[in-house]
Amino acid sequence: MSRRVTAVPGRGTAARQSGGAATVLLTPFFLVFLAAMVAPIGYAVYLSLWTQRLSGLGFGGARQVFDGFGNYSQALHDPAFRHGFLTVAGYCVLYVPVMLTFALVLALLLDSALVRARRLFQLALFLPHAVPGLIAALVWTYLYTPGISPVIRALNSTGVHIDLLSSGAVLPSVVNVAVWEWTGYNVVVFYAALQAIPREVIEAATVDGSTGPRTARSVKIPMIRPALVLAALFTVIGALQLFTEPMILRGNSAAITSTWTPNMYAYSAAFDQGNYGLAAAASVLLAVVAAMLSFAVTRITARRPAPSRRTEDAAA
Repeated sequence: MSRRVTAVPGRGTAARQSGGAATVLLTPFFLVFLAAMVAPIGYAVYLSLWTQRLSGLGFGGARQVFDGFGNYSQALHDPAFRHGFLTVAGYCVLYVPVMLTFALVLALLLDSALVRARRLFQLALFLPHAVPGLIAALVWTYLYTPGISPVIRALNSTGVHIDLLSSGAVLPSVVNVAVWEWTGYNVVVFYAALQAIPREVIEAATVDGSTGPRTARSVKIPMIRPALVLAALFTVIGALQLFTEPMILRGNSAAITSTWTPNMYAYSAAFDQGNYGLAAAASVLLAVVAAMLSFAVTRITARRPAPSRRTEDAAA
């Protein structure tokens, strides 16, 4: 009597099946990524290598000619483009430490045992981030405009006369809008990182006599350093793309020009001057600066090892 033997798929077959399933599941993502990210970047690089030239005496219209790195040279030699990076640098100096410090302090307060109704406070802090940047800029433009702003009226009634849209105050005013928009988002990020800290570490520090502020400074903050670095990196990259807030405030502030930031420079080159090659070159240069900054921050932070459990217990 013959015995029937059933073939069992081998390890190689199972690996091929799982690989096929992964390919099927990842294909839609890669298609969208290619269409929404890679293709536009490639077209921008292509467009940056061409420029428009008038044919003959100008009666034959304009024609596209290959210019190589001419648009890049024009952007780099333009003082307005370089000044835009100085504006962004000043913006980062004010915005990054203020916003991250504020978000970290609020996250530590939410993580402490003294705060009740944490969910309510998280929602209240996150709500400004849910407001679109365009709407937020319009609201703050109303609050900054003399004659109609209740804030300016209240300050004037106390004897404080200040123009928040003047050349000396417009940068802090833009920073204030960004802090209002993004603090709640980073509070949620930092609070999630704090919740991931093993509770036994906090309890050990408390048993050893560590106070709340000391535990936060010596245990909690070092353990969420990767989240802090990542938030700082994303914040700086976002600052390089500063556009919406100053573009809206520009209507009420003579201090904000059409080339106030690199993004505004590219927008002006494309839609005010019709020079799409220059706009594409400025955008590519901005992307290169953001990539170099990301690489530098990643390399610097990768050389610093995360604090060990023994170090945390000793610090407590």
